[in-house]
Amino acid sequence: MPFRLLNSRMVEAQVVPGQRLFSQRGAMLAYRGEVSFTPSITGGQGGVMGMIGRRVANEATPLMAVEGNGTVMFGHGGHHVHVVELSGDTLYVEADRLLAFDGTLQQGTMFMGSQGGVMGIVRGQVTGQGLFTTTLKGHGAVAVMAHGGVIELPITPHRPVVVDPQAYVAHRGDVRNKLSAALGWREVVGRGSGEAFRLELSGNGTVYVQASEEKL
Repeated sequence: MPFRLLNSRMVEAQVVPGQRLFSQRGAMLAYRGEVSFTPSITGGQGGVMGMIGRRVANEATPLMAVEGNGTVMFGHGGHHVHVVELSGDTLYVEADRLLAFDGTLQQGTMFMGSQGGVMGIVRGQVTGQGLFTTTLKGHGAVAVMAHGGVIELPITPHRPVVVDPQAYVAHRGDVRNKLSAALGWREVVGRGSGEAFRLELSGNGTVYVQASEEKL
C-alpha cells in the first residue's frame, strides 16, 4: 500500500521509480527525495471522453501527477482522510473527495442516471453532487477526504443500508442506489424540518459514511 496515515488528516505516500500517483493540486504538504509534480489534464480519467464528461458535469477537479523516488505527505483543507484499498473492484466517489490515488487504477466517469434512473439524477441535484461520479477500478489504494472521519458499513443482499445523502462519501462493489423522500424523517431524528431524503444502497459491497452533512 503506497499510503500510510500519519494522523487523521494527513497521509504519506511512497513514490518509486516507474510508478505514478495522482493527487489534487495543492494537496502536497511536504516531500523528501527526488519527486516531480506535473499538472494533469485528464488525470487518467478515461482519456478524452472522461475529460469531456467531467467538463460537462462541471466536476473537473484539478489533479497533478506525482513521480520520482521519495515520500510525499498529502492533506487538504484540514479534512479527515480515509484510505481505501481496492483488490480488483470499483470505487464510486465524487471527484472533489479524492485526495490521492494509485496511478495504476483505471479511472472513469459514470453518469449517475445509470444507477437508479431518474432518481440518480435527482440525487445529484439534492445532495449537491454532480450528475457524474468518478470510478476507480483495479488493484491499488485511494485516499479520500471527509468531514469528521469515515465509517465503513457492509451492504449485503438481505441487509441494505440507508444513509443521509449528505453524509454519503463513496461506495464500492455491486451496489444499487435508490433515493426516496421521507416526509417527517428529520423531525423524528431531530435533524431539522421539512421534506427529507434517504439514500438506500442494496446488493453486495461497502458504503463509506462521514460524520457530518457538510460538503467539502
